[in-house]
Amino acid sequence: MHRHRKRRSRPRGRRSVVSGPARPYPGAVPEPSTAPPSPWNIANALTAARIVLVPLFGWLLLRAGGEHDPSRVVAFFVFGVAMLTDRLDGDLARKRGLITDLGKIADPIADKALTGMAFVGLSLLGDLPWWVTVVVLVREWGITLLRFAVIRYGVIPASRGGKLKTALQALALGLYILPLPGWFDPVEATAMAAAVIVTVVTGVDYVVSAVRLRRGSASGPA
Repeated sequence: MHRHRKRRSRPRGRRSVVSGPARPYPGAVPEPSTAPPSPWNIANALTAARIVLVPLFGWLLLRAGGEHDPSRVVAFFVFGVAMLTDRLDGDLARKRGLITDLGKIADPIADKALTGMAFVGLSLLGDLPWWVTVVVLVREWGITLLRFAVIRYGVIPASRGGKLKTALQALALGLYILPLPGWFDPVEATAMAAAVIVTVVTGVDYVVSAVRLRRGSASGPA
């Protein structure tokens, strides 16, 4: 008679465990990195380039002299290139995920340095009333100091109103920098008036945002 050997039954549901890191199967999509972007990127480099162009633009503007000096076209060209980098660095930061806290702070500072140089230069040349320059500069640098004052509670990014303000200032300043004929003066004055009004209104909006940020941080969990 044949004896039946008992087979050892293996427990179901158990599999051999292989030590070592798991290997992704072919065609697997790697998980996106959660690490924050490096501050050393092309967007912040363009912001730095805009800051570098500020003294060059100021030298060209003051060197050009009078309102109808043809060499002011060169100053206008440098101003336009510097303002163009403001649009490029923002688009690159959003499309490539390069938005950093450094960029949120450095970008508006670069804008204020460039436009501030234009306001001061035009007032020194007698083309723009000093009260306009004082109002704009007090608002601009006051908001910059306010951002640093509340930075421990959070970063206040540039708003849509702030971007509109920058665009209007760039347009108005560009018209004043160019050696345009006298009949264009009403257009220049209208553009500058719109820029000043939006500058003041958006400044008030930033103050409100800073107060809300401060109150929200104080009422939140420690």
